[in-house]
Amino acid sequence: MLKTKKNIAVVALPLPLLDAYDYKVPDGVSVTVGDIVSVPFRRESVLGVVVDIADKSEVPEARLKSLSGKVAEGVFSPAMLRFLRKVADYNVAPFGAVLKMAMSVPDAFKKVRVTKASRVFDFALPKLSGQGRVALTPSQEKAAAALAAKVGGGYSATLLKGLTGSGKTEVYFEPLEKALAGGGQVLVLLPEIMLTTQWLERFKRRFGVEPALWHSDLTPAVRRQTWQAVNDGRAKVLVGARSGLFLPFKNLALIVVDEEHDASFKQEDGVVYQARDMAVLRASIEKVPIILSSATPSLETLANVRAGRYGEVVLSERAFGAKMPALALIDMRAEEMEKLEGGRPSWISPSLAHEITETLKRGEQVLLFLNRRGYAPLMLCRACGHRITCPNCSAWMVEHRQSGRMLCHHCNASMPIPSVCPACKAEESLVSCGPGAERVFEEVRIRFPSARAAMVTSDTLGSAKKAAEVLDRICAHEVDIIVGTQVLTKGHHFPLLTLIGVIDADLGLAGGDMRAGERTFQLMNQVAGRAGREGKEGAAFLQTYLPDNGVLKALVSGSEEAFMAAECEMREMLMYPPFGKMAALIISGGNEAAALKAARGLAKCAPPPSFEVEVLGPAPAPIALLKGKYRFRLLVKAPKKVALSAIIKEWLTKIKISSSIKVEVDVDPYNFM
Repeated sequence: MLKTKKNIAVVALPLPLLDAYDYKVPDGVSVTVGDIVSVPFRRESVLGVVVDIADKSEVPEARLKSLSGKVAEGVFSPAMLRFLRKVADYNVAPFGAVLKMAMSVPDAFKKVRVTKASRVFDFALPKLSGQGRVALTPSQEKAAAALAAKVGGGYSATLLKGLTGSGKTEVYFEPLEKALAGGGQVLVLLPEIMLTTQWLERFKRRFGVEPALWHSDLTPAVRRQTWQAVNDGRAKVLVGARSGLFLPFKNLALIVVDEEHDASFKQEDGVVYQARDMAVLRASIEKVPIILSSATPSLETLANVRAGRYGEVVLSERAFGAKMPALALIDMRAEEMEKLEGGRPSWISPSLAHEITETLKRGEQVLLFLNRRGYAPLMLCRACGHRITCPNCSAWMVEHRQSGRMLCHHCNASMPIPSVCPACKAEESLVSCGPGAERVFEEVRIRFPSARAAMVTSDTLGSAKKAAEVLDRICAHEVDIIVGTQVLTKGHHFPLLTLIGVIDADLGLAGGDMRAGERTFQLMNQVAGRAGREGKEGAAFLQTYLPDNGVLKALVSGSEEAFMAAECEMREMLMYPPFGKMAALIISGGNEAAALKAARGLAKCAPPPSFEVEVLGPAPAPIALLKGKYRFRLLVKAPKKVALSAIIKEWLTKIKISSSIKVEVDVDPYNFM
């Protein structure tokens, strides 16, 4: 019996489309699943991926177009394609949009002429001689051996939980080396890839070479070279931001997610996904181990450990006898705040100012932390009460005095700082309300004029090179007082830093975010953990108007287990993640009435009670106007057992949405704005 020739290639395109398309395979051309091919599409030639080979098509043969040719062979393995499909299904995203993240490198599939101006990376092999290995403590050796034993044994997920400064990086370098010794590739995901100077130094000291890097600051030429090196197996270790998860590794043997709790792993634009969770998914599909490393693990990860789905390795002490810093609250209600020159308010309490003075006398460093960029979060008119708001968003413009601009931190709209009130035209009536990092930095320079101060925020860093220069200056003790935001809390090691001052410990506790307490607890722990290393005693002082708040009391008392247990109990009772499922549907459009109509239409055809899905809303989103679009939100809750993503996908097919309206699905939402 003759077999039917399979000459139909099912091709997925990196476009926001739900379906793949059938193309005839010309005589003399051979394609297989995973090949990159060039195909005609809407009068253009585009690249796509062969996801299946068939012997017939539902499209009439006369209408079938032929693919133009094969560009690259076997780029995407069956496991990689399965991963991309599951990412799309879970996050209710078009498969083509997910595929685009894996194919977003210009000319990656073409032979590109390298000019003299292009830097060519050799992606040198890491040295496995062990000469750069740091001596581990007995507890670190035990942890490293437990993790190394996972390599080569198929899929496993393990939480590496250790105090800040306990040497987690050096511990997971052991399984990383074992993966390399077996000929495999390793992916390490970090939340702030621009701020990895110290991590890279440790890696080079241990393995003699630099790893491949993957982040948005790379030039297109470097991205192309790195993509190709990952695909052909030359890049053995890749350290990257969340998008590194979508690179086509040839022989992936281990995944590490460092600072796994960090909210930066949540992608909020385009395809909305949680990179930590998708990394676990990829590890399970590729049948390789994954290590989730953190001093303050997420409740999701802790719940998986408790349920037995993840293993756990614990480092319960800091490396080489270093002690955790002492934490104390400064009750701002009892502080008599001083006034600066001209009657301006002060944001550093007398108690904290005293600690700063004593620390500087000892020749040690201070970090003043405020997780708010700019000079002031609000500018208003004392004459008429007008507040300077963004023309495109329902949000205040933030004063950035150093640049002389008002900025919207949501849409990046910018305008000069006004000299008169835009509403009533009153002169000298505008006042800055509240502190940002710039304002604290200004106060530092006034109150501690002989101290060498530096401000470290995403506004001042700019690039990976500039970030490295600033961090080098801090480590070389060319800086006495650092004023910084969250960018400074992630894995940095400053030997002379002994005092942490948190200007506003209450900042993250307000609002209706179910993760507010957890995030504040994690952030304060991470900030405090920068102090008191290499044998020096450290201290952290948290300025607060809420000294009786349960989160802050748990921080000071060191009762992490009790706090996390209480958080778990509250979430479980309310069926919030990780004990239930939740998704947000954001309906937006340029016309407010049309967006509301679409949101109400979706709500009317919501899944029936038999699906065990609860739909709340629609209601205006907390930021009801964003980038000129009016926004309404539906929240969807369901028990853990319910296939929520599949239900939402089916639900969205029941109503026809105008092309002027956008519906965005956020499974497991982190940002409720």
